[in-house]
Amino acid sequence: MKNLILAVSVFALCFASCKNEPKESMEADNSVVMDSIVTEEPETPEVPMDSVAMQKAWEAYMTPGEPHKRMAAEEGKWNDELTFWMGPDAPPEKATATEEIKMILGGRYQVSTFMGEMMGMPFEGRATLAYDNATNEYISTWIDNMGTGLSVMRGKYDEASKSTTLTGTMVDPMTGKEKQTKQVYTIIDDNTRKMEMFETAPGGGEYKNMEIVMKRG
Repeated sequence: MKNLILAVSVFALCFASCKNEPKESMEADNSVVMDSIVTEEPETPEVPMDSVAMQKAWEAYMTPGEPHKRMAAEEGKWNDELTFWMGPDAPPEKATATEEIKMILGGRYQVSTFMGEMMGMPFEGRATLAYDNATNEYISTWIDNMGTGLSVMRGKYDEASKSTTLTGTMVDPMTGKEKQTKQVYTIIDDNTRKMEMFETAPGGGEYKNMEIVMKRG
């Protein structure tokens, strides 16, 4: 009899336990659902794009302007006289080179091909120059056969001095660290240009490391 009572009691406890579990599970599920309903935020409707305004913006962005005409005026062949310094206190060294400039992609970009000799070795470089109508600034890139990096510089044109000052950074292969660089490109006259390059000295400060005088060929 005791065994029967014990068995009935165990059965009753198990039944009660099983009956409570679905209820607790349902309550937990309902809580998750309610939480997701409460925390879910309504989607913000997208503002329709103004197709006319977008078209005008892109037309302004892609249309060459006065800066591009100034770049196009340099098309042709140039003879370059280089003076460069290997360090702030180093003596100047001389070199000569030729440069061919042309406009590409409908007069939107300038490309320069540079050929010469530097430190007794053949030297070849490529430069691109853009004027970004959206940011109202010049952007230049430079690559050459004496490195594997890409230099990018940005800057503005000053009408009073007829010069463009560009700044950027380059990695010093000796230290593996970036250093500041600056280029000042000056229009002397229709057939003469001068480019000056500056970089950070090892001990700090700025020094001129190159000057190129370009004469139209």
